[in-house]
Amino acid sequence: MNKTIISTAIITALLTFFFTRMYYVSVEIIHTENHEESNHESEQNFSQELLDEFGIVVETASGGILERTIELPGEIQIDPDRLAHITPRFDGVVQKVFKQIGDTVKKDDLLAVIESNESLTTYELRSSIDGIVLDMHFTKGETAQRPDHFFAVADLSEVWVNLSVYQKYLSQIKMGQTVNMIFSSDDQPEKGQISYISPTLDEQTRTAMARVILKNNELKFRPGQFITGQVIVDNTYCDLIVPKTALETVNDKPVIFTVDEHGIEPKIVTIGKKNHKSVEIVSGLTLGQTFVQKGGFVLKAEFAKESFGGGHNH
Repeated sequence: MNKTIISTAIITALLTFFFTRMYYVSVEIIHTENHEESNHESEQNFSQELLDEFGIVVETASGGILERTIELPGEIQIDPDRLAHITPRFDGVVQKVFKQIGDTVKKDDLLAVIESNESLTTYELRSSIDGIVLDMHFTKGETAQRPDHFFAVADLSEVWVNLSVYQKYLSQIKMGQTVNMIFSSDDQPEKGQISYISPTLDEQTRTAMARVILKNNELKFRPGQFITGQVIVDNTYCDLIVPKTALETVNDKPVIFTVDEHGIEPKIVTIGKKNHKSVEIVSGLTLGQTFVQKGGFVLKAEFAKESFGGGHNH
């Protein structure tokens, strides 16, 4: 009898321990799952097809040189030493014209033949430089007189870029500084160095002039063309920099979308130094972390849908 009671008590104790242990293990698992779910509740999974469809580009966070620049307006101009105004030596009647506007000429190429009014003999008008005929005032049969009649020939293999320097920037602009010259959004910037800074200000614009000389063998740069010059005034190494295209604004705070095995998640970041295309990240992103470099506005819209209860499975 005593053995039966003892055996029953032992079995009851073991069963109680077993079920109690199972209960606490179950509670722990549920708690862990809930905790993990809360940690990733702001994350979303997007298929690679969706990323490709909307042109979303990812990149690995890294450090680099951040250039601080000053943007100045500028204009391409002809070097005066490379511009020739070729005029008749004596007044006379134009007998023949050999070149027109846009023609390429070499030094000593024949431009026109003129009959002198005084001697009634003909003489030749020839180019004094290699270049392109930019302007001319010569017509066969008319009377050619100085200075109204001339050929304007310019050597455009080298041109000037004259930048307007506002007074507030004068102390930061120096000889020899590198300038990124932007001609259009489709072209790569051209690099040059400041070779001259005017000692006086323009009376009308109250600006100084900084000059950059550009090689122009392919005649890509045209006098009269407006450009933007980005003068590099400082180079700073930053532990973490990203393109400005990676930044989005959510609730008036700068955000970068990070990417990991769980999906894509918006992270609030702190911004440091910046220029026209890049920005230093002080916190919120770590070195080597994958982030959305381009196309974050699409993800921002998707996350906005989720916040209003429009859940999607991607």
